[in-house]
Amino acid sequence: MCRNITELRGLEPPATAEEITAAARQFVRKVSGLTHPSSANAEAFEQAVAAVAATTTRLLDDLPARRQPPKTSPPLRRLATAP
Repeated sequence: MCRNITELRGLEPPATAEEITAAARQFVRKVSGLTHPSSANAEAFEQAVAAVAATTTRLLDDLPARRQPPKTSPPLRRLATAP
């Protein structure tokens, strides 16, 4: 797993759409090997990001609440909610 992807399940407040998309983008970058897709690859790359983000959102919605919060907060957490 990519080290830059943090756990999003169980955050308070819940993970935002931006955090989910950022995690999806990191995953697609890792899997595809494309850090900065060219114009020829951009559409496929962005479609993959959108698909992974949508699947992640459904997963987080469907999983039961965590008993304990994740060990770390995502780096993109709003300053008002940072520990």
